[in-house]
Amino acid sequence: MTRAVRAIVAGLTVASALAAAAPTAAATTRTCSAVSPAHQTALVELYTSQGCSSCPPADRWLTQLDARYARDRVVPIALHVTYWDYIGWKDPYAHSDFTARQRALATSNGSRTVYTPGVFIQAQEFPQWSGLSQFNNAVRTITSSPAAVRISVTASVEATTVTVTASAVALASARESLLYIALVESGLATSVRAGENRGETLRNNRVARAWSGALPLQPAPVRWELPAPVDRSRYSIVAFAQESTAGGRVLQAVDLSLGGC
Repeated sequence: MTRAVRAIVAGLTVASALAAAAPTAAATTRTCSAVSPAHQTALVELYTSQGCSSCPPADRWLTQLDARYARDRVVPIALHVTYWDYIGWKDPYAHSDFTARQRALATSNGSRTVYTPGVFIQAQEFPQWSGLSQFNNAVRTITSSPAAVRISVTASVEATTVTVTASAVALASARESLLYIALVESGLATSVRAGENRGETLRNNRVARAWSGALPLQPAPVRWELPAPVDRSRYSIVAFAQESTAGGRVLQAVDLSLGGC
């Protein structure tokens, strides 16, 4: 998704004659915000591809996390990679940034290979993700620990532009960290016409559609364009802080649904 470069024009016209002549941008701007909890939240990254026949079950698993866990406990995100595009189907949600991130995470976890489906929790590889008890235990351990970073996110939606203002504050126990921000979309359906999933209609949720990072903890606002017509209930903003050192863990994550804007 292409980043927008338009500035948001907001104002409030108090004169009734002017208001009747031209509606103001402020009348259609909607704002919402979220703050991360006092405990750690588990960031679950699924690396997947529509060109991979073993990925749809993992995509469904990630969707189920939405129903199983409150968003202050688990923040799921699907990052579609590009390295299966060559076998016949170009994944419309794949991006080289996501491929690069998976490779970096794999290297920091001591692996020389990347694969799909692949799951990382707090930037740590978690191959036993499909085991319910193992996954629950991992989430329980993470969420029972106090947060080392507090993240605040505010989103404003005006027409088809979403502007995200995020910031993070390191607490006493935090190491040096960086901030990442992603636009996530659910309710996607794709009729696959080639490759390993040819003839299937794939349904994807929590898909990263735009990505910004690594950023300082107090970055400038980020702006993205949403495809019209905009259904805000399909979108969320995910922000997370990760240690800046090689192999650094994710310290905290927060999810803000644009449906509340």
